[in-house]
Amino acid sequence: MKTIILTTALICSGIICFAQTNLISYEDIKYILHNNLQHADTFLTAKGYTLKSKNEKTRNREYTLPIKGGTFVNLHIRADGKKLFMELETNELGQYNLINNSISQYLNKSGSTGDVQTYSIKDLCNIYITVTDTMPYDPIRKDYNMQIVADKNVTAYN
Repeated sequence: MKTIILTTALICSGIICFAQTNLISYEDIKYILHNNLQHADTFLTAKGYTLKSKNEKTRNREYTLPIKGGTFVNLHIRADGKKLFMELETNELGQYNLINNSISQYLNKSGSTGDVQTYSIKDLCNIYITVTDTMPYDPIRKDYNMQIVADKNVTAYN
């Protein structure tokens, strides 16, 4: 009986961990902000994202990850000198929870307004999260838009 319970627990934890391997975590954000676009490209490709568009002139890249069930994660990365700016758009609740649970302690109450939650992570970045209803309206799904602005001292390594 114990072996059945243990085996079931291992399989369930493996499925849950595997389900989140493609999603962007707080640690992934830290890695991307500290590395250049080529490292980010290799990293995101290894996580299963596909390059949707790339503009070398403006140094913009857009990655997408379609998820079963009609959800998605889109990641826009822009390099401005040695700083990277990121925008993460998703309607996947698991993606939102993964980041929100990691940064909830950094909530900046004075910077947050009605629709925008502001998180200030010292010596890394500011994250602005906007939650809106989907179009067409679906009571189960929301659209999450996360603007990630690197701190002035955080630059990408070559």
